[in-house]
Amino acid sequence: MKSQHQVVLSIGTNQGNRLENIERCLQMIHQEVATVVKVSKLYETPSWGFESDAFYNVAIVVHTFDSAATILLKVLQIEQQMGRERVEISGYQSRIIDIDIIVFNKEIINTAHLQIPHPLMHERNFVLKPMLDLNLEWIHPVLNQSVFELFEACKDESDCKPLQNLESPLRKIALEQFNYVAFEGNIGAGKTTLATKIAEDFNAKSVLERFADNPFLPKFYKDQNRYAFPLEMSFLADRYKQLSDDLSQFDLFKDFVVADYHIFKSLIFAKITLAEDEYRLYSNLFHIIYKEMPKPDLYVYLYQNSERLLQNIKKRGRSYEQEIEADYLDKINTGYLDYIKSQTDLNILIIDVSDRDFVTNHEDYLFILNEIQNKINLK
Repeated sequence: MKSQHQVVLSIGTNQGNRLENIERCLQMIHQEVATVVKVSKLYETPSWGFESDAFYNVAIVVHTFDSAATILLKVLQIEQQMGRERVEISGYQSRIIDIDIIVFNKEIINTAHLQIPHPLMHERNFVLKPMLDLNLEWIHPVLNQSVFELFEACKDESDCKPLQNLESPLRKIALEQFNYVAFEGNIGAGKTTLATKIAEDFNAKSVLERFADNPFLPKFYKDQNRYAFPLEMSFLADRYKQLSDDLSQFDLFKDFVVADYHIFKSLIFAKITLAEDEYRLYSNLFHIIYKEMPKPDLYVYLYQNSERLLQNIKKRGRSYEQEIEADYLDKINTGYLDYIKSQTDLNILIIDVSDRDFVTNHEDYLFILNEIQNKINLK
């Protein structure tokens, strides 16, 4: 599963209502560019390289699947929307908003329009001091120094005065109140991608199903009658072991656990794939195990219609999945929905993502987060 890019942006303003400018910029970046996951304190600093009113400065971390070039284009659009006019004059100037890409993972980028890491970051207190607040495990790929070491070596003696704490827009989504969140969905619904992204954005421990390690899965898609029972038994054993181990091990450095499955999926799939006598045996064993398993505090089912699921399956290109038929996916959807209807003590949220792409469309990801927060508000 591809991880998101970690990007550090430096934001500054010295015109108009500086606090409002910063707060509006944070919201716009979060809504239109990428997920804002960390925000430094707000600092007031003197202008650097020219005489003018003092600046308000802040550093932020955003997560995104976009390229550095795409992020640059989007932040320039934010600057323009906020009223900044870039003019070709020599030297520095006052500005209503300034957004610079400082770090993009640990990459070195040198193009006509973009240099990363920012070539002057190590010379500027108003960049380095806010970055210290972000507590990054990042080493400058050229200078081979941490942010703290860069700050200690910086010759810029200008005062960088902290004013107040600022909150990430992401903190409005109160997922950390849960100990265990499970995302479920049909084959190709995007549950693993979403669970991974949420774990990265919210500092959660991820528990991801180890389907790729199951030797029976490719065989099952070629000969379901022969391999259905060993497949379902092996999945059940592995899910039980994984969840038992990972949910019992408390991680001091993570806020909660997010998984891309709930063990009850074992019974849903078994009911579809197994013969009647095999299913009875399997069901007896499953319910013995199920009594011991912790239930998720929030169960999110990502619904997608079978047509869209088949498109996703084809796009991700796993060879053993290419023969899956819509009828099989319909049965799985029905199995999940029947299970959901039967539950009276499980905190369930169903989100229809048939017309959404939360990987390439940031707005769709925020829609899912808002749906989760709306569910929380109803408690």
